[in-house]
Amino acid sequence: MSKPRKIARKGAPRAWQRMLSGRRLDLLDPSPLDVEIEDIAHGLARVARWNGQTKGAHIYSVAQHSLLVEAQARAKTPRPDAKGRIAVLLHDAPEYVIGDMISPFKAVIGDSYKAVEHRLLAAIHLRFGLPAKLPETLTTLIKAADRAAAYLEATRLAGFAEDEARKFFGPPPKYSATIERDYLTPWPAGTAQARFKERFARLLRG
Repeated sequence: MSKPRKIARKGAPRAWQRMLSGRRLDLLDPSPLDVEIEDIAHGLARVARWNGQTKGAHIYSVAQHSLLVEAQARAKTPRPDAKGRIAVLLHDAPEYVIGDMISPFKAVIGDSYKAVEHRLLAAIHLRFGLPAKLPETLTTLIKAADRAAAYLEATRLAGFAEDEARKFFGPPPKYSATIERDYLTPWPAGTAQARFKERFARLLRG
């Protein structure tokens, strides 16, 4: 006779998400063992930046944004080590679970959102051999590259005037025609997912 299944306490909130890999990731206590790059790539390729308010036939995904940020970081620091570049690529990885919440809403919610985000990012870092808390120099590089990417996305895709984008994201970044051609036309989800995984694999090889 089989044992009866354990029934969850009535009214207890579910704080985990089932992933397509079969993993079950607990948002309150995320384990690095439940983090898979396939889930991250799949999720980020289907999460829209700017709440979907971007030009183009497809959403501008967090996966594509992450690749743009990594390209911007390379332009600022031509020879970062491989681990540092992986950290840049994964800077928004928690959003494969919690979505991309726009900055104005983050300001409304406050610290609760940040606490969940930080726990998830620490678990992701540990899963891929990075320190839970990154060195300040790397954090500074990520923030600068992220702001540069946001400026480009805002003015090319999200309808911001240049003076408005400058107010929120700082001065226009230096960028090449290659950056605009390769990263500022929204891709289909499958393309974004594949390119994110390919870049991660290349960086992992060093």
